Amino acid sequence: MEKEACIFNIQKFSLHDGPGIRTVVFFKGCPMHCYWCANPESQNSKPETMWDDQKKMPTTVGEYRSIESIIEEVMKDEAFYLESGGGVTLSGGEVLFQAEAAIELLSRLKEKGIHTASETTGFAKESVFKQYIEQVDLLYFDVKHYEEKQHKKGTGVSLQPILNNLTLALQQNQQMIVRIPVIPNYNDGLVNAEGFALLFNQLGIKTVELLPFHQFGEKKYTYLDRPYEMANIPQLHTEDLAYFKNHLEEHGIACRIH
Repeated sequence: MEKEACIFNIQKFSLHDGPGIRTVVFFKGCPMHCYWCANPESQNSKPETMWDDQKKMPTTVGEYRSIESIIEEVMKDEAFYLESGGGVTLSGGEVLFQAEAAIELLSRLKEKGIHTASETTGFAKESVFKQYIEQVDLLYFDVKHYEEKQHKKGTGVSLQPILNNLTLALQQNQQMIVRIPVIPNYNDGLVNAEGFALLFNQLGIKTVELLPFHQFGEKKYTYLDRPYEMANIPQLHTEDLAYFKNHLEEHGIACRIH
């Protein structure tokens, strides 16, 4: 039987999710429940109803699609990938929540010579993660916190499996960009910059990207009829994270603000 995945968006002509022109496939479902999540429609693993403000009516977010149909869709832009050095990026939600389908999709894309990338939290069994990254050319790995208790408080899951998989990726010499989504009153401030610096020095991570908190997903909570804990919290901008960047660099970690 043909494998299926629950997908909530296929975004074409993306320029910010890997090299070149890319198509991003968004997998639905995430084991984390970060209260600042910008894509709350990605958390539930099944299709759900969400208000569409343009159409002024409820709409279904997410659909089950065969791996073959996803490949057919993304391969329509093969010429753009080849010309620009681009490819296909898997995102979510958490793509590892549907690891079996994602691994098959990546494997078949690589057979076609397509560059593959993935955005992930790294939360999965180590055996699954190892099999997954074997099919990924470039990995974006988000680290939300450096301390177990605070990580669980903010995301609902343990930090340890994430650190185990981050260590595995480093040992495998995976081409990878480690990122910190910087969230007000959760992991910002010099104390937390120091905590991340110590962790990354311990792991041997030399380059990091900072992702400033934004409010792009705020209205989605209303459209899903869900409460939003970050309402009225000001967005962070590049200049707001200069201190964080400087502190990491003082610890020998090259840093850019995305």
